[in-house]
Order: sequence, then structure tokens, then C-alpha cells
Amino acid sequence: MGMVKEFKEFALKGNVIDLAVAVVIAAAFGKVLTSLVDNILMPPLGVLIGKHDFSDYFITLSGGHYETLAQAKAAGAATLSYGLFVNAVIYFLIVALAIFLVIRQLNRMSRKPPPSMRDCPQCLSPIPLKATRCKFCTQPV
Repeated sequence: MGMVKEFKEFALKGNVIDLAVAVVIAAAFGKVLTSLVDNILMPPLGVLIGKHDFSDYFITLSGGHYETLAQAKAAGAATLSYGLFVNAVIYFLIVALAIFLVIRQLNRMSRKPPPSMRDCPQCLSPIPLKATRCKFCTQPV
């Protein structure tokens, strides 16, 4: 019975619940970013390069000619799918940029202004940094 109680205390701690919420949000954020890369960014890039679907860039390693990656996979051909790799790299760069921007904003919000007060060494009352004498105990500081 002791182990069940310990597990319950562990599972209901704030950090575990915060982590669970973060995982769920990250999964949803990942789906949004995947959609952004696959449906918004890659089609125009593919059109600029000459193909409508950038993920169809591949090299057939086992011989034969296939128009699409799906046809090559259906035929069981070994392929080097560098278009999918490029999609994954772009996805990674977008995720890294998004995380950078979030962390940067959090760091800006958490910066504390420099202190304007200090404690008197004699009576420990708060006094301004530029003060030369404590207004509470009148000792020089």
C-alpha cells in the first residue's frame, strides 16, 4: 500500500501535471507546424523548383523509372527520398525558430530591473542605493 501512496503523491505533484500539459500542447503545436511546412511553405517552394510536390524528389536506387515516390514505394523500389529529408530539415528549422522566439520572449519578461534599494547594514531597513545615511537609524552607510 505504501508504494501506491508514494506514486499518487508523485503523480499529483505540480511538476508532473505541468509536464503532462506541456506534452499535450507540444503535440498539438507539432501538428500545426507540420501542416505549416507541408501545406503552406513547401508547395510554393516546389513550384519555384519545378515540381508541385517537393516531397516527390527522390532517386531510385534499384533501377526503373517512377513518376512519384508513392509509385516507387508501391513497386517496392529502394529510393533515396531527399525531398522528404529537405521537408524534415525545414520543419526542424521552423520548430527551432519558434522555440527560440518563445524562450527569448520569456527571458525578456523575466528580467528584473536593477535594484534601487539596499538594506542598511546596521538596522537592515531598506534604503535607496544612493543614500549616505540611513533614514531609520541615522547611521552612515
